[in-house]
Amino acid sequence: MDPFVIKLIGFAAATCTTVAYAPQAIKVWKTRSTGDISLGMFLVMVLGLALWLIYGLLSGDGPLIASNAVTMLLAGGILVMKLKYG
Repeated sequence: MDPFVIKLIGFAAATCTTVAYAPQAIKVWKTRSTGDISLGMFLVMVLGLALWLIYGLLSGDGPLIASNAVTMLLAGGILVMKLKYG
């Protein structure tokens, strides 16, 4: 398969998985309500995203770097609000 097409698939997948966090981040920001969000899940998720970001940086993989940097900001924001608003 053409490497360009493979990168496009990677960026498309990265966009979908990154954008998926936006509605939750917006809802938490507006309502300041995090009662139904699992602290453990978001702790592990942010750690995993950080590790994927490091892996992407070390391997020079653009889709991994872009998606995990943005997703880490969104999930990290949710995590911070979870810690702040409980």
